[in-house]
Amino acid sequence: MKFRVLNPFFTLAILFLLIIVTQSVSASVADALKQQLQTTDDNKPLTIGQTKIGIPQMIRNFYLYTDYQPVWNQAKINVLLKNIEKSSTLGLSPEDYLQTEITNRLKQKRMTDQEKAQLDILLTDSLIRLAYHLKYGKVVPAELDPNWNLRRAFTTTDQIAVLHYALRSGDKLEKMLIKISNIGPFYQGLINALARYRQIETAGGWQTIPSGQAIKPDISDPRIPLIKARLQFSADLPKAAINPDDLHYSQSIENAVKQYQQRHNLESDGVIGKDTLEQMNIPVAQRIDQLKANLERMRWVNDNLGDEFVVVNIAGFQVYYVKDNKITWHTKAQVGTSYRKTPVFRDDITYVEFNPTWTVPPTILRKDVLPKIKKDRSYLKKKNMNIIDRNGKIINPQSIDWSSVSARNFPYMIRQEPGPTNALGRVKIMFPNKHLVYLHDTPSKSKFNKAKRAFSSGCVRVQKPFELVEMLLKDKSKWNPESFKKILDGGKTTRVNLPDPVPVLLLYFTARMGEKGQVYFFKDVYKRDEKVIKELQKPFKFVRPEDSK
Repeated sequence: MKFRVLNPFFTLAILFLLIIVTQSVSASVADALKQQLQTTDDNKPLTIGQTKIGIPQMIRNFYLYTDYQPVWNQAKINVLLKNIEKSSTLGLSPEDYLQTEITNRLKQKRMTDQEKAQLDILLTDSLIRLAYHLKYGKVVPAELDPNWNLRRAFTTTDQIAVLHYALRSGDKLEKMLIKISNIGPFYQGLINALARYRQIETAGGWQTIPSGQAIKPDISDPRIPLIKARLQFSADLPKAAINPDDLHYSQSIENAVKQYQQRHNLESDGVIGKDTLEQMNIPVAQRIDQLKANLERMRWVNDNLGDEFVVVNIAGFQVYYVKDNKITWHTKAQVGTSYRKTPVFRDDITYVEFNPTWTVPPTILRKDVLPKIKKDRSYLKKKNMNIIDRNGKIINPQSIDWSSVSARNFPYMIRQEPGPTNALGRVKIMFPNKHLVYLHDTPSKSKFNKAKRAFSSGCVRVQKPFELVEMLLKDKSKWNPESFKKILDGGKTTRVNLPDPVPVLLLYFTARMGEKGQVYFFKDVYKRDEKVIKELQKPFKFVRPEDSK
């Protein structure tokens, strides 16, 4: 067969015509975009069919920036659709990003210029919504907690230019979405856990274990087969066939129960009592919600995590020192009770104080100290407390008519002097804040042996405070157990400034990942998970980051 060679001038003419046609089509879509976007002003909602555009002002500014040129092709659409689908694995809802609307429009074989313009707008709005949630989270934390003060701001003032750059190609778009999704190993661990628990839910979940007498090791109980199955679901017991007639509580089951108890912040004694059964019977759907809530919390704090910081997990009763995205140290903590909650906020640790005094805060004065003094006049002496006037002078307690005193008319301060029985222990770690909350030692050491440690009046009691102080001061040759003992033995209140401030974040997580990939669940002591889940289920709402507290 012979192929006819086209005249080169004819070929150029065809290419020229194709360019003319393409430009004409693009111009027609651009006209449609301009018409669609200029029909309403920035103060009015923008709708495409029945869909309300989530961020109309940014959409209008973006297309004005591009001179109303369409920006989407099939390669970029494929990247977006893949990441919309992936959002479900992160605990987000693909429908927030117009998944169904976009998919239905893409099924149309032929579209008018107006429909092409509408699709382009929907795709851009979908991308902005998705990037916004990946970067900051869907829920605005300051709307749930007035104490929230963590940074939530655009990293650059020219968001339109960033968006335009990302939409130059599918590769650039993919890289941008990967970058803002990459929060780190702790986040990825919770994503893996969410996938695993969803598989359990798809398989039907676990059966409820009947209540009854506590099950102790080396006895028999008809609930043992159900407990084995439950422990296999959570990977605490290896997968194996379960004999329904074997009712013996063996050593292997005991080891698995202890591991389960440790992961759920229970007394790790191997006894399957009320608390352990309560945790085992929490439905898998609730655990999935718990993982979603904590993935969302991680998105809230991502921009506030530097190379080195201290973090308190209030719900987990733990303090961590994190450096280069790794936990380098941790210890137990005691936090505020449910009626004197430890607040969630960020600050900077600037100094430590050895042999601290403790000035009784107003709430504790009203609720605890004054009633105890009125009941027992020797209370002040027993607690090594002095009454101080505004000039710092010590007042004789005998000169006060305690029967007429109330928290409102009490003109003095009550200060507990340094010593091993001081409420703050022998050292406090300071980040001055309006809540009057800080990290400190405590004489109440025995309470660290409890699994649930919500005992304080809001401050954070640290089990091993001097180890933390040594890391904060960053000079072991100068600051070490021997030098600490010398200061403490002197009995004098001594302030030492940190060489550099270290960020401290008091946060609230009811789930975290262990070093070996196992998930840890904590009781929602302040009842906060449900609020986060409810907000995640609401329709999309945009609150500009710089407008948030």
